[in-house]
Amino acid sequence: MKNTTLEDGLTVSAIGLGAMGMSAFYGSSDEGESIATLRHAIDTGVTFVDTAEAYGPFENEKLIARALGDRRDEVVLATKASSETDDDGTVHGRNGTPEYIRRAADRSLRHLGTDVIDLYYLHRVDPNVPIEESVGAMAELVAAGKVRHIGLSEASEATIRRAHAVHPLAAVQSEFSLFSRDVLHNGEFAAMRELGIGLVAFSPLGRGVLTSGVRSLDDLAPDDARRGLPRFQPDAFAANRALVARLEAIARDKGATVAQIALAWLVAQGVVPIPGTRRRSRLDENAAAVDVALDAGELDALAAALPTDEIAGGRDYAQLVTGVDR
Repeated sequence: MKNTTLEDGLTVSAIGLGAMGMSAFYGSSDEGESIATLRHAIDTGVTFVDTAEAYGPFENEKLIARALGDRRDEVVLATKASSETDDDGTVHGRNGTPEYIRRAADRSLRHLGTDVIDLYYLHRVDPNVPIEESVGAMAELVAAGKVRHIGLSEASEATIRRAHAVHPLAAVQSEFSLFSRDVLHNGEFAAMRELGIGLVAFSPLGRGVLTSGVRSLDDLAPDDARRGLPRFQPDAFAANRALVARLEAIARDKGATVAQIALAWLVAQGVVPIPGTRRRSRLDENAAAVDVALDAGELDALAAALPTDEIAGGRDYAQLVTGVDR
């Protein structure tokens, strides 16, 4: 596995691991296989592990603590302050106040079984709290030695610039894939490049559409939250799978899978994707994407194969999209 350096001197594996699905939203999972996958990731060099207090809530952080054990120092561990959540898991809504950020960070440290968080994100910008106040509290966590680096998630260009002026952002995490390219068109990615901030891409495989693992809606568990997403409604899903078929010829020519060329498309642009998986076999497939070299023509061909105006359905639940800082 290759490494890359984000802003503020943070070095991470070129492809990370999103751990959310091991504990939340995608149906039940096998804890033993999840733990084995997390430990196998370290052996493979996939050492950038992403979680959040919202995943469970809290259960994903606790799972990671159990999995890492004495190997904590071998990974770059990222977590996020989310909607205000009580210790019993009751969620109250978005809260970016300094008081909540401090409380959430201390709780994540306990759940992760560590004395420092390598990368701490504000999971969503609170429109009722100036970003300077939220980031100021995160900067205090850095000064206190509880956090090494900070970042934002799903933030607008203006918010990124204001936040970075308070304290250097190591990364901004946004949804970015061949299926979701908003960050290319709304100024966010350009601002990150200008400021030297790393872009970490969540859902880089279109929540599974850009893989061989979700070829049919029957591949999703009955309680999988993706069943409610606009792009996973029957007509939209069929149309989107037809688009993915266009990538298969390109993948065959490269001796790669569709998932690998989708990840390689991001890596070639200096983006760090964090595909989620619960199985070692999928992790190995994703990690091998770093060895797929794409030239400028191939990058353009992949984007042209999936025109954004032909992608059916929105990327997320309407209430979540409208809450994104834009």
